[in-house]
Amino acid sequence: MAAFVRVSGPPNGNFLVGYPGISATLPRIEGKVEIRPSVGISAPVNVSFVTIYLQRKETIHPSADSVTKKHLAPPRKEIVERVGKEMLLYRCAAGRDYEEVMSMDLPFVLFIPCGRGGTEASRRVPAASLQLPSRTAETYYEMVVTVQQGPAEQRKHTFPVPIMRYDTLSTFGMYNRPETAEKVSDHLVTLGVSLPRWSYGPLDPVSVYVKLTPNPDWLSKARKVTINKISISIDEEIVFNHEGDEPQRKVKSIAKKTEQVGVRLPDQGYLTTLGLVYPTKDLRDADGILPRGKAAFPSYAVSGFTTTATLYKIEYYVTVKAHLTGARDIVIRQPIVVCPIDHTGCREEMEAIEQAARDAATINPDNPILPHPRIVRFNDPNALSSIGVTVVGNMKKPLID
Repeated sequence: MAAFVRVSGPPNGNFLVGYPGISATLPRIEGKVEIRPSVGISAPVNVSFVTIYLQRKETIHPSADSVTKKHLAPPRKEIVERVGKEMLLYRCAAGRDYEEVMSMDLPFVLFIPCGRGGTEASRRVPAASLQLPSRTAETYYEMVVTVQQGPAEQRKHTFPVPIMRYDTLSTFGMYNRPETAEKVSDHLVTLGVSLPRWSYGPLDPVSVYVKLTPNPDWLSKARKVTINKISISIDEEIVFNHEGDEPQRKVKSIAKKTEQVGVRLPDQGYLTTLGLVYPTKDLRDADGILPRGKAAFPSYAVSGFTTTATLYKIEYYVTVKAHLTGARDIVIRQPIVVCPIDHTGCREEMEAIEQAARDAATINPDNPILPHPRIVRFNDPNALSSIGVTVVGNMKKPLID
């Protein structure tokens, strides 16, 4: 008989404990596998062994957002791989094919790789759950519970679990150091840009300091250069199959602003500050209702964010372009990090991350302390009462305390 299988998390908590991407918090999935009879409340279930592991599924279809290309393009590409280790939760006694079980509660903890031990290990930190519009690219995770019921019958049960990454929070100090870049046009004009910080989330202000300076050795020629306008844009670049033979790039501008200037280049240079607001995705529908989210994907207020998966990677740039007369236009693409949480939300997470790191300091990942499994076998005394049934005369009746 098939078993009814369910995975439940800690009381009043989520499956996911800790913060993926931050190794000090020991990110992990905690819960218990519950096995009960699926047909008839008092018929036992045959169980040989039970295992659980976390798996990642990735798919890409770069042409899915185009009606014309969709049918002509290659089919959707998919990979499935295991994350971390498989955990054996139960095995029946040696010499037996199975145990007859009335109910099982099997606690587990699955540790998510957190990048300790050098650069190679950090590559194995799993990418965040993400589904781009039209499913051009997606990454999702599920717990896979394998129940062997005797020698001939094995069933796999999957349970989605959304995973976010927290190593791109804009409140981390490494993102709050200014980033600068320079580029020269025709040996006459130098464009310099500076970003005070380089991690942004939805509705965060993005400001760029721009400076155009003439070459002092060619000052007479540089004075003839006219600055027509300066534009700033935030560009999203998705590289599909970036580790394969034929990577495919898609670049689109998601926000843009232009400042009209129309002046000759002064001897002391031209300084300005350009700014725009990082765009947000409206999570509500036309009636202002927040739709029910998908179990495998968190609700992000951005359509995409900086991430690197096996089949695709998404990167973001602030592009500054100086449109000149008398010299070639100058373009600088400065990489930035896009976080799915805004700056205020990142600040609120910091205290919780510190607390999670203190909690994780007491855990041994090689030998975590788990509650004891709770297994009621068919021949155990009071086995029926464990599932709320008792025998009255020769009939089984619901047990009323």
